[in-house]
Amino acid sequence: MTGRRRWSTEEILDATAELLRTGDADSFSVRRLAATLGTDSSSLYRHFRSKTELLRAVADRILLAAMDGYRPEGDWKQRITSLALRVREFFVQQPQLAAVWGRYASSGTGSRLVMEEVLQALSASGLPEEEIPARYHRLTVLLSALVSAEAGFGTVKPAEHEQGMELFRVAVLGADPERFPALARFARDVRPLGADRRAAFEEILAAHLADVEAGIAAGRPAGPGAPAEG
Repeated sequence: MTGRRRWSTEEILDATAELLRTGDADSFSVRRLAATLGTDSSSLYRHFRSKTELLRAVADRILLAAMDGYRPEGDWKQRITSLALRVREFFVQQPQLAAVWGRYASSGTGSRLVMEEVLQALSASGLPEEEIPARYHRLTVLLSALVSAEAGFGTVKPAEHEQGMELFRVAVLGADPERFPALARFARDVRPLGADRRAAFEEILAAHLADVEAGIAAGRPAGPGAPAEG
């Protein structure tokens, strides 16, 4: 009688990613994964101590793939922009994993490579060394929020998207001008959240980096609690 097949760590990660493509982190379970692989949960816990650890490892593989072949070019802002767009594009291809990354973060090699590049770019910006950690934190919070938000739109089915667009048109174009005067005024130019998301991503990131640059030029502290300019 032959025993059950032994699955490698990479095969487990592949199977997890596939389940997440057709579901989400909430519906995912180690027990369901074990059933898909034809094994028991205990065999999977030899590779990963918890569901969260497994999900973090899957998300980290996306970061690792994004960093594969990446070469820093240009000034510090160009480096961060290029890296951010690269991470975004890799997660856009697997939106369910973007949601996982936003929720569980990662601490694997891929994550460390991204952290290293962002910190090196900020170090080259002229920021005082003591301000770099605060700026790094704000930047990564922004990027993870933007990439994770993208996931919500990437998983919407065509029929659901069209229904949402119709509801948007009704709500905006049909707004009562007496109750919603500003909305009625700009209704024909207001765009739904799903429109031009890459352009919005780039503009938001550029604005954040411009603020960092302006702070450097003005000698303004970047850390939490820094006084606002009056």
